[in-house]
Amino acid sequence: MSPSKQRFFIALVPPPDIQQHITEIKLYFAEHYNSRGALNSPPHITLQPPFEWLAADVPKLEQSLKEFSANRLPIPVTLSGFAAFAPRVIYVDAVKSPALLEIHKDLMSYLEANLGIVDRVSQSRPFVPHMTVAFRDLSKENFQTAWLEFSGRSLHFEFTASALTLLLHDGSRWNISNQFPLAAEPPTILLNPS
Repeated sequence: MSPSKQRFFIALVPPPDIQQHITEIKLYFAEHYNSRGALNSPPHITLQPPFEWLAADVPKLEQSLKEFSANRLPIPVTLSGFAAFAPRVIYVDAVKSPALLEIHKDLMSYLEANLGIVDRVSQSRPFVPHMTVAFRDLSKENFQTAWLEFSGRSLHFEFTASALTLLLHDGSRWNISNQFPLAAEPPTILLNPS
């Protein structure tokens, strides 16, 4: 990778209290199952997987995300229980709501049309909104044990995602680079128009 390019991804990040709870689960996996990879980013639901972008063109990327977000309503998100991509990934499941599916589809189409950002892998499989708590460095043996522990565990959070978050990789971890408020006002419905 040339030094003039940076790695980014775009996500929905929960409010601080939920972030803290999910991070504690990640720390549990690090302590008990030797899986620390998920700690390299704040808790999030990925909308646009990692991509490379020229450092000099970051203002163009940010302006584009600002314009996209300005026309979007905040998104209600429900986190419910745990699920897995066997044999390595365990995650907090996010309910596939129409609003979540729509913003994912619209954002990916918008980025492709306006900035040429395309993720071929995610185009070929369905979108599964989730917050990863253990992955890649979770051994298959530890996955089996951890999944026995977490598969029946309950967890329930609801929040409203009020911004798109752009995350930047610093060479070792992902950090929040910028946030773009989902600022559209809901349509006004007039009752008894005169």
